[in-house]
Amino acid sequence: MTARLDLTRAQILAFRRKAQALDERLPPGPDSLRLAAWAGLQDSMPRAALLSIHARVEETGPSTWEDPALVQLWGPRWSAYVVAARDRAPFTLGRLPEGGKSLRVAEEVAARLHAFLDGKTMGYGEVGDALGVNPNLLRYAAPTGTVLIRWDGARQATIWTTPAPDVDPREARLELARRYLHVFGPATPAAFARWAGIGPQKGRPAFDALGDALTAVGTPVGDAWILTADEATFRAPGKPSAAVRLLPSGDTYFLLQEADRELVVPNAAHRPLLWTSRVWPGAVLVGGEISGVWRRSQGNITISPWRRLTRRETDALAAEAESLPLPGLHGPIRVHWEA
Repeated sequence: MTARLDLTRAQILAFRRKAQALDERLPPGPDSLRLAAWAGLQDSMPRAALLSIHARVEETGPSTWEDPALVQLWGPRWSAYVVAARDRAPFTLGRLPEGGKSLRVAEEVAARLHAFLDGKTMGYGEVGDALGVNPNLLRYAAPTGTVLIRWDGARQATIWTTPAPDVDPREARLELARRYLHVFGPATPAAFARWAGIGPQKGRPAFDALGDALTAVGTPVGDAWILTADEATFRAPGKPSAAVRLLPSGDTYFLLQEADRELVVPNAAHRPLLWTSRVWPGAVLVGGEISGVWRRSQGNITISPWRRLTRRETDALAAEAESLPLPGLHGPIRVHWEA
């Protein structure tokens, strides 16, 4: 299909920041937590999801990730994710294999877990030992929607079982695609499949099934799709962003691959500094652009900007760092600058 709308880099980044509440924080409350986690918040680095919430929601505290409105589960690419409790279905059933050996394994592991745990909560390593399997195998039950986890980063995750969401897996898959497009759009079927961890051949059927709900667009890195409902927002005049944010490792805003990385970070020399071959640092967002990286060791925050910052920007970043709701600290947060 010929693209009907050509989008500029500025339009795309402005849309994504708006969709992800990165220009202006949302008020506190369960509705805002749900919006912040619309495409899930990766939590494989201890408390990354908490810092992602802090970047998007006012009055985030060290225990906000444990709010009853949220749950933790193994989501896309088997990573630990924090999602809204009412949105379990797309992040679990939306990734459920449609048949064959993969579906059988998921259902068999889920059934064994349910029978063994019988309402108990246990460490997933203990469960694996008791069942005589590698604990990592237990992750294969996650797409059934019957497994929840709690991982605080200090110890192994604890797991328990819960009834599956009463949602058709096909509709859950479409909802997962809609959420991906709203947060990461414009996007392609291949990028969706890779992000969701559903196999490269599964993205196209999901996009096809959405039909007129999608609009083809052109972007600086190739043709892609957006939700038709989002077209007006893309077309609307963008507003300059004055916000500064310290986005944690794996934050949704830069959880990207291939050409999309070029769009967000145009300087080829800077991309490997953010998307490293090992654990990613956090991203420094200044005025709507990723302008450096940051790392943390306990209460020490090291910020490495990629350009000369103004005094106002450094003051704002220091204040942002000092406001991070880091759990378990016994002293002040200290900010260090690295050239």
